[in-house]
Amino acid sequence: MRELTVKQLFEDKRKDFALSLVTEPQTIDKKIVTPYFNRPGLALAGWLEVFTPERIQIFGEAEVRYLQSLPEKTMLERLRELFKMDIPCVIISKGLSLPPSVEYLANDLHIPIFSSRLSTVQLISQINRYLMDVFALEKTIHATLVDVFGLGILITGKSGIGKSECALDLISRGHSLVGDDMINMRNLNDIIVGRSGRDFGHFMEIRGVGVVNVEKMFGIERVRREKNIDLQIELMPWQENTEYERIGLKGNYVEHLGVKLPIIYLPISPGKNVSVIVEVAAMNQILKGAGYDAAEDFNRKIHEEIRKQTLFKKVQATENDPKDSNS
Repeated sequence: MRELTVKQLFEDKRKDFALSLVTEPQTIDKKIVTPYFNRPGLALAGWLEVFTPERIQIFGEAEVRYLQSLPEKTMLERLRELFKMDIPCVIISKGLSLPPSVEYLANDLHIPIFSSRLSTVQLISQINRYLMDVFALEKTIHATLVDVFGLGILITGKSGIGKSECALDLISRGHSLVGDDMINMRNLNDIIVGRSGRDFGHFMEIRGVGVVNVEKMFGIERVRREKNIDLQIELMPWQENTEYERIGLKGNYVEHLGVKLPIIYLPISPGKNVSVIVEVAAMNQILKGAGYDAAEDFNRKIHEEIRKQTLFKKVQATENDPKDSNS
């Protein structure tokens, strides 16, 4: 989570949010400490018991019209109580404005006021995305992230086990690279989004060959800037006398930034085509998302076969029983 100031928000999103500063420039040195915003509503009517002053305050048409309906003295008293709680800033949507006395009050109490030409719905939507992105939980891990059939596959494992080589084979088969070696993961509304931990291009280190530029070598269509992570595949050396998942009835999960992701522990050995297995794992995950689970289907059919065989044996036993034939 990084620190954000009102000045930085204004500089970053001045154009996107169609913002103009109403108050004096020195008012925009305040800090924003939460990704949430607020429409004051009842606070403007004087009820401040559950008011959240640490949030950005958005005044839409309803708030502006209500304030304009009040006598100026009452309006200023209500806003004074609001501003005295040291809110980070006020953004007024739809290019609406309040009387000049409000600007003087805000300057006096050091509260920045912005005007936006966007509609209230557009402004709220864009501010929400921006703040959630800025304040998202994040971490960086040693891994490779690829886009396989539209699914974000995070390939992990010990250094030198073959993550980059597997990704390179997948790229040559028509899939895309998001990042290699260092992957930055962010929790955006309980969705883990991954991107390269480096900002200078899609490079890969292939042992014995050196560093290659995937974008230059395979084309722009073989790289992605970021991707939602849907599945993690952990590469691990094959070991004798070790129990590995064979049917897939037991779902394994790993937690990143408070979100659980399905994980496959894939043992590898010389001669095993890991990239094909990753493709199969991706397609199987897509089928699961569509409601079909091959392991459950296989298990159900095995039980049906056992039931049929048991019933058949009972019928045979009944036919061969001499007591039944004498009677």
